[in-house]
Amino acid sequence: MPQLNKLHVSPSPHVHSGDTVVSKMGTVIIALLPAYLVGLYYFGLGALIVSGVAIVSCLIIEFFIQKFVLKQKSTITDGSALLTGLLLGMNLPSNIPAWMVVVGAIVAIGVAKMSFGGLGRNIFNPALVGRVFMLISFPAKMTLWPAPMPLNMHYLDAETAATALSISKEFSVHAVDNWDLFIGNAGGSIGEVSALALLFGLVILLIRKVIRWHIPVSILSTVFIMAAIFHFASPDHFPTTPLFHLLSGGLMLGAIFMATDYSTSPMTSVGMLIYGVSIGVITLLIRYFGIYPEGISFAILIMNGVTPLINKYVKPKRYWEGSKK
Repeated sequence: MPQLNKLHVSPSPHVHSGDTVVSKMGTVIIALLPAYLVGLYYFGLGALIVSGVAIVSCLIIEFFIQKFVLKQKSTITDGSALLTGLLLGMNLPSNIPAWMVVVGAIVAIGVAKMSFGGLGRNIFNPALVGRVFMLISFPAKMTLWPAPMPLNMHYLDAETAATALSISKEFSVHAVDNWDLFIGNAGGSIGEVSALALLFGLVILLIRKVIRWHIPVSILSTVFIMAAIFHFASPDHFPTTPLFHLLSGGLMLGAIFMATDYSTSPMTSVGMLIYGVSIGVITLLIRYFGIYPEGISFAILIMNGVTPLINKYVKPKRYWEGSKK
C-alpha cells in the first residue's frame, strides 16, 4: 500500500475571518491614539521623544534579531513591533533618558518576545516586561513623574510632581480631583493619564471586535467592588474612593490594551473572567499593601504566567458533547 501523507495541523485559529495581523495591530494602534494624543498635549516634547525612541528601538531590535540572529525574514511590517514600542513608550514617564528606553526595548523585544519565538509565542506581554524591568533597574527615574503642562517643550529638565496614587499611598488622602483624572490633567505615564481617551479606545476595540468585553470589564469591576468594600469598611484606613482607583494610575491602560493581548490571555470566556478578576484582586492588594503605589503591571504579568493553567483546566465543550444528555 502506498504510504499515506500525514495530516499537518497548523496552530489555531483555524477559521479565517478575513482579518489579518496587520489589520488587528492597526486597529489597536488607532484605538491608542486618543490616549497618546492626550499624553502629547500634557507632556509635550518629552512624550514625543520617549515614545519615538521606544517605537524606533523596537523596530530596529526586532529587525536585527530576525536577520542576524535567527536568520529569518523580517516581520516588522506586521505592526506588532510598532505596537510594542508604542505601548512601552506610553507606559513610561516623559522625562526618562533615551538610553533607558532603548534598554527597555531590548528587554521587551529581545527577551520577552523573540526569545520565545516571536509573535504569538510569547507568554508574557513584551511591553510590560520591558516596563517592569526598567522599574526594577531604574526605580528613581521610573518614579519621577513630570507635572502635566500643556505643550511643554522641556524634556529631561521637566518639572516633576507625584502621581495621585503615590500621594494617596503615602499620605492616605484623595489627592487629585476625579475630573482631572478623567480628562488627563494629572501626573503619570504618557498614555495612562486620561481615562476618557482610554475608554474611547475601548469602544473602538469592542466595535471592531478586536477584543471581547470579559477581560477589561472583569478587571475594572473587580477593582471597583473591592475598593468599595475596603473604603466603606474602614474609610480612615482606606480613604480613596472606588472611582479614584478606576481613574488613577495605569489601570485602564493595562486592562484595555495590555491584559487583552491574544497570546498571553485565556481563550475561553470563563477563563477570561477568572483571569480578569484575578488581575483586579492582585492590583488592588498591591496598591493597598505593597511597596509600589501601582500594581496593574505586576498583576498582568503574574496572570500571564497562570494563563496556560487556565487554558488547560477551563475548556469549552467539544462540539459533539453538546448533544449528550
